[in-house]
Formats: sequence, C-alpha cells, structure tokens
Amino acid sequence: MLTQVLDRLRRLLGRRTSTTPERDGVSPANARAAPVFTADFGSTRQWVAGRSWAYPNGGPTNPGDNKLDYLVADPSYSRTGTFRAVRRPDGKWNTGLLTTEGSEEGFMVRTGDVLESRVRMPAELGAWPAIWTWLDGDNEIDVFEYHPDNPDLLELSNHVKGGSRYHRDAAVGHGRWVDLKVEFGSRSVVWWVNGKQVFADRRGVGRRWRAYLIVNLSVCAGRYHPAPEAGVSQMSFEVAYLRVIRP
Repeated sequence: MLTQVLDRLRRLLGRRTSTTPERDGVSPANARAAPVFTADFGSTRQWVAGRSWAYPNGGPTNPGDNKLDYLVADPSYSRTGTFRAVRRPDGKWNTGLLTTEGSEEGFMVRTGDVLESRVRMPAELGAWPAIWTWLDGDNEIDVFEYHPDNPDLLELSNHVKGGSRYHRDAAVGHGRWVDLKVEFGSRSVVWWVNGKQVFADRRGVGRRWRAYLIVNLSVCAGRYHPAPEAGVSQMSFEVAYLRVIRP
C-alpha cells in the first residue's frame, strides 16, 4: 500500500514539473537550447557585405527611405562587428551593412526563433543603427532601431502584421551597451531589453514566416531625425554578439 502511495506521489510531482509555466514567453526547453546560428561577422559564408535587396536594386543608395547611405563592401565597415559610417565628398556616407541574404549559408530566422544580441549605441546625431529581418520586400521585424536625438528610446516594430512600441529606458543612452532579445512568435512577437520583457505585440508573424537577417548602420537625411552635424565625419555602433536559438 505504501509503495502505491509513493508511486502516485512521484507521478504527480513529475506531472507538475513537466508543466512548469513558461517564463518571459520562452519555454524552459527553449532557454536551454543551443544556438542554431552564432554570428561570425567576418565569415563570407554567413554574411554578404555592402548589398541588400531591402535597398532599391540591392543598393548602394536608398534616398526614398530618407537615408544618406552608400553601401560599401569594405570589411573595415562591418566585418569586425563595429559598423561604421564615413562622410563622402558628395554628401552621402559610406556605410556598413551585413545580410545573410545571398550568402552561401543563406540563414533565415523562422517562426518560434529567439534572437539575442548585445549592442553599443552611437552618440552622433544622424546615426541610425538597426538589427532587422527582410524577405522579398516584406517580412520585416525590427529587433531595434535607434536615433541619438532620442537618447533613451528604442524603436521596436512588427511590420509583418502591424504593432510597434517606442520604449524609453534610462539604461539606454549614448555609448551604452544594451542586451536585446526577441521571440518571433506566431501570435505575438516579444521583446526584452536588459533581461526585462518590455513589449509583446499580440500580432505575431504567423506560422510560416521566415526572413533573412540584416545588421547595419544607416545615416539619416534629416526628414524625420536630424542629419549629421557639419563637423562630424564618421560614426559607429558595435555588436558584441548575435545568436539565434530555435526550439
């Protein structure tokens, strides 16, 4: 009789353990999963530099999006994990961009994936760093966008099904490191900043969503945010790491 009671207690405890509620929107199994993608920005198998079909004709310019960018493949602009922009004599800026689109590996994020990254924000007006996704003119999720004229603000956006948040945070600012995490859920895209959940859009990306990754530093032309000041000739932001975890 005692043995039967003990067996029943073990089964009940096991059932409770197996149904532990999800924390921060990510299941315990996902939290322990190994990354399926760990960015090596110097890898030409993972990343293509200086070209993206998110820009008209693949680049190098995109004035219609209020950008002064002139994309360059020069590895010193992106391959070290420091994304740079340098003023050109013609008024545009040589800028660094990396994308997995067109690369040998062709990695794509998918529904359910969790992206984690650590970035350091720029201070110069006109700087426009971002980590985002793209496929065939759509499927864009902005892990973050940042403009130094609003030093404590991150722009978090789901352009697939609509939904965005201007997140103000005292821990965000010029030259500061920020930890970012995004879960690309089918019914809700969820953002964390420095370990704290800050936005769940309750829109999601749908069950069959997928997209390439883009990391870049753009330069504003002045329509929505100030253009660079006349005395500024270069700017940069840094990405310490970027990885994707898949259930």
